[in-house]
Amino acid sequence: MTLSYVVAGFAVGILVGLTGVGGGSLMTPLLALLFGISPTVAVGTDLAFASITKVAGTAAHRYKGTVHWHIVRLLCLGAVPAAVLATLWLNHFGALDKDIAHFIRYSIAVSVLLTVVALLFRARMQAWMQGHPQRQLHGTTLAVATVVSGVVLGTLVTISSIGAGAIGATLLVLLYPRMTAAEIAGTDIAYAVPLTAIAALGHWWLGSLNWNLLFTLLLGSVPGITLGSLAARAIPERFLRGLLAATLTGVAYKLIF
Repeated sequence: MTLSYVVAGFAVGILVGLTGVGGGSLMTPLLALLFGISPTVAVGTDLAFASITKVAGTAAHRYKGTVHWHIVRLLCLGAVPAAVLATLWLNHFGALDKDIAHFIRYSIAVSVLLTVVALLFRARMQAWMQGHPQRQLHGTTLAVATVVSGVVLGTLVTISSIGAGAIGATLLVLLYPRMTAAEIAGTDIAYAVPLTAIAALGHWWLGSLNWNLLFTLLLGSVPGITLGSLAARAIPERFLRGLLAATLTGVAYKLIF
């Protein structure tokens, strides 16, 4: 079984390296559906997995100067308290309870479908926002909207482990359409580090984090992400995103039905 986890980590790592998204939206359903792991444990372990893997990405983007730290602070202002409150909510209702696990399973499915929408329509959303500057937010309104987005993401990520990547990036596109793709990616990864770390600590406190599973997933994912990143330029991005969207749609269907 350990080898299977390493292979799963490697496969997901390749997809993340190729597309830049899909870590949580693939890993969590994979653990729940293919390996029969409790949805709550799958979420907790994947959050720890994400917090570790995103540190290196943040360091790289900081070196390139593609992180808007004031936006990161606003997102964290909403996301971190939301993650803490969501953890306390899970603790109150029993994180490992069967009914809560069932609820989390459907939450994962909804988050996966939101990721599909983000993958397919992000570019169109950005183009529309750039073509309609009168619709863009500014000043205090923009700051408040960013904090509220953080609250939504913090809750979503803590419950399902999904949302920090594609969904977070899509919200940034809508709020800050003038940012470049690299700046969106860098800012999205940077805010996700404290969010996933806090959420992972919460799940560790709840007892829904499997350290052995985490280690074996990292063992496969690190070389997978490296190889995927190297091969990314050789495969058309539109094809990759379409393939990932189709895969995630199938995953959401399996989770629901």
